[in-house]
Amino acid sequence: MGFRKLLASLGSGGAEVETVLFEENVVPGGVVQGEVRIQGGAVDQQIEGLSVGLQARVEVESGDQEYKQNIEFYRVSLGGAFLLHEGATHVVPFGLEIPWETPITTFAGQHLRGMNVGVTTELQIARAVDSSDLDPVTVHPLPAQEAILDAFGRLGFRFKTADLERGSIRGTRQRLPFYQEIEFYPPQQYRGLNQVELSFVADDREMDVVLEMDKKDGLFTEGSDSFRAFRVGLHDFGDTDWDAYLHQWISEVGSRRSWF
Repeated sequence: MGFRKLLASLGSGGAEVETVLFEENVVPGGVVQGEVRIQGGAVDQQIEGLSVGLQARVEVESGDQEYKQNIEFYRVSLGGAFLLHEGATHVVPFGLEIPWETPITTFAGQHLRGMNVGVTTELQIARAVDSSDLDPVTVHPLPAQEAILDAFGRLGFRFKTADLERGSIRGTRQRLPFYQEIEFYPPQQYRGLNQVELSFVADDREMDVVLEMDKKDGLFTEGSDSFRAFRVGLHDFGDTDWDAYLHQWISEVGSRRSWF
């Protein structure tokens, strides 16, 4: 159970807010259940609005500079205005849907280093807005995503890092303003290969899978044989031998480039 507190913007004696998540483990397309608890302060206060949303820490490139930015990618309102009486407690339950494109933050019991995704709470009161700290959520892969990640593991690839890049991958179903890259170290059998990067862009039926080897920073080089994009159904992914599929592609590219 996670929670954060914030004070309403009326100085001393203002309302206090707690956001409680009943279950922090979710999958894309799932729902985070929780409640917001507002404790009245020393005076009556007019609450003008309350909402919860999802936020991620994203890498942004601007010219020659790179920096991290918090980007909110989903928000829902939790009802309209109401009067919070002095000392009263107001509890608002919520179910926050997790977009299908939400980045994975954990796999096989390991937190993906570089991932920072969670729930934020926003309270509008007295012509001001207060936002809480991030209540982290743990986003597990969908079964179709897990099948491909497992195949990389069986081939000997090791997780390197993951990041979120502001921008879009052309030719995919992407709607969010950023995408995830999961990077792997290659095993010795693929000597000469620097790394492989993997991106998932899902909806409720299928997902685009984007793979790239020997990637140049910030560029998806669709014209290169080291780039591959394909679609996978969320329900028929088991029809493919992913170990063989990935090994064949990597071996073909490596042979043409005399990597191994």
